[in-house]
Amino acid sequence: MDTTSRLLMLLEVVERGSFAKAAETRNIDRSVISKQISRLEDDLGVRLLNRTTRSFSLTAAGAEMIKKAAELRELLGETVRLAENYHQEPRGVLKITSSTIIGRRYLQPVINDFQKRFPQVEVELRLDDKLVDLVSEGFDLAFRVGEPKDSSLIARKIARNRLLLLASPEFISTYGMPKCIEDLADLPAASYSSTSLRVEGVRYLDQYGDAQEQKIKSVFRANDAEVLLDKTLSGTTYVLAPAFIIDDEVTSGRLIPLLTDLHLTEYSAMYAVYPHRDLPVRTRLFFDAIREHLGKDTPLWEKNVPDFDRMYRGR
Repeated sequence: MDTTSRLLMLLEVVERGSFAKAAETRNIDRSVISKQISRLEDDLGVRLLNRTTRSFSLTAAGAEMIKKAAELRELLGETVRLAENYHQEPRGVLKITSSTIIGRRYLQPVINDFQKRFPQVEVELRLDDKLVDLVSEGFDLAFRVGEPKDSSLIARKIARNRLLLLASPEFISTYGMPKCIEDLADLPAASYSSTSLRVEGVRYLDQYGDAQEQKIKSVFRANDAEVLLDKTLSGTTYVLAPAFIIDDEVTSGRLIPLLTDLHLTEYSAMYAVYPHRDLPVRTRLFFDAIREHLGKDTPLWEKNVPDFDRMYRGR
């Protein structure tokens, strides 16, 4: 292993927060990383880390080396991307991350067609509802609902994602069809809840265009959209759902939109996120393929709800 490789290994240890996590990422033993960092210190003739049995901290020299290592990684990445753009046929590994439902429903069909067209491209897809560090983990593309807060990343909106209120025929038979938004307050609801987001009400615009929120009575909470949908299909709750989780539940009559005259506020759109503006050919081609698959004007999922463009003040 040369000095460049050891510098990048040091950067990975610092970004991951421990030798153990860096070793897990590389699928090697922790002791291997420890020995290589020690070798790097010997080669450079300066201590880079202050180590204890459970943690480490950067020395002043180590902090400077980390800055240089990050610049080095960026330069190497740009060199590889430049070379790849001269290939007539896209090739190499395309690393993608997304939430589970987006990956299963919308990315996998595109990946299948993409690899038929470009068999020299390998695809690594990680489905995880937790956000990952695109740069340190080497991802080319991420697909997320909501614009990322990290200003160092590049985000492009690829599809809108509106909301709708849904209940099953069984639920309506039991509780009756709500006539106005205030009726929702006393009806049992399923709602999304995670460490970063907890839905407590339905946000809408009133007749004057002012933002309002109707509190709901959540009797079931989950951090998975498909679980909330299954709960609603059981007939025991209604749900405020993003349109991208809908398949054939509405067209089959298993779920019925409620209060469609409401002007619901728009949910967070779907974004493609990537760490560099100069995309390799394979990444750019896949980005174009997913845009075409989802639909440039009307998103694919909105077509699963008949007359959706006339509901919830969509147009």
